[in-house]
Amino acid sequence: MTEPASTAFERARTGLWTSLQKHLGLLYQIEAAFAKSVAFADAFPFSAAALEAEQLAEYQRQRAVLRDLFTDETAQLDTLGKAIRTKSYAEDEKKQLYLLLLGYLDIAATVFERLTTQVPSQLPPDEELADTRARFERVRSFARLNVKGLAGLLAR
Repeated sequence: MTEPASTAFERARTGLWTSLQKHLGLLYQIEAAFAKSVAFADAFPFSAAALEAEQLAEYQRQRAVLRDLFTDETAQLDTLGKAIRTKSYAEDEKKQLYLLLLGYLDIAATVFERLTTQVPSQLPPDEELADTRARFERVRSFARLNVKGLAGLLAR
C-alpha cells in the first residue's frame, strides 16, 4: 500500500473514532436523562394513569428526545456505512472501520431498546419509530456483514 493511502486511512480511522466517542457521550447523556424520567417505575410496562401529570410529561419529553436521537443517529450511521463502502481503502482497512461502527451500533442498540421496553401499558403505534428501528437493524446487519464477510456468515 502506498504511504499517502495509509495516511488517509489513519486519518479516517482516527476521525471516525473521535466522532463515535462524541456520539457516545451524547447517547449516554440522553440515556441518563431518560433513565431518570422512568425511575418511578418498578416494572414495565407501567400504568400512565398512576403517574402525576408532571412525571408523565417529563417521561414523554425525555422519550421524545431519545426517539429523535434514534432517528438522527440512524440516518447518520446509514450514510456513514455507505460512505465506508465507497472508499478506496483495502478490504482489511474497511473492516476496521466497520468494526468501529459496529461497536457503536451495538452499544446504541441497548440504549435505543429502552424506547420499546420502558413504556406505558397504553402506547399508540408509532410507525416512524418502527421504520427507524428497521432501518437501524439494516445498518447494523450491513456493518456486521462487512466485518464478518460473506465467507464468515456462510461458515455458521
